[in-house]
Amino acid sequence: MQKFLLKLFSWLVIVVLTWLWVLINPQPVLAQISTINYSNASLQDRDFSNIDLSGVTFVAAEMRGANFQGANLSNAILTKGVLLNANLEGANLTGALVDRVTMDGANLKNAIFTEATMTRSRFFDADITGADFTDALIDRYQVSLMCDRAEGINPVTGVATRDSLGCR
Repeated sequence: MQKFLLKLFSWLVIVVLTWLWVLINPQPVLAQISTINYSNASLQDRDFSNIDLSGVTFVAAEMRGANFQGANLSNAILTKGVLLNANLEGANLTGALVDRVTMDGANLKNAIFTEATMTRSRFFDADITGADFTDALIDRYQVSLMCDRAEGINPVTGVATRDSLGCR
């Protein structure tokens, strides 16, 4: 009987300590509150160069000609965005959600898109020299178009653009 009571008491202490830890550690809530949201914003020709925009939301934002050169956009959300002729040279979009984004004519030179989700996005006439798409999820049709012009090696990751796209 004492072993049973000891086990019951141990489990009760664990449950109480777990609840106290959850109540005392509010970091996930603070992270949500501090997230910047540019949803449906008109950001044409805005300069976001070399700014930390990790985790920022750009849903359905109009970003024609915007400058994101050297910006940290890791884990950012850019769904339904328009980045026509935008400059993302050297930008870090690791883990970003880039779904249904138009990047026609964009400068993606040396950008990092590792583990990014880039489904239903367009890259017509985009400069992808040195861009790293390792483990990115991209529509096969877009990959085949990009393989026709893929060249260069990313200066940060050391990965060739052709290799990161899986070009043959």
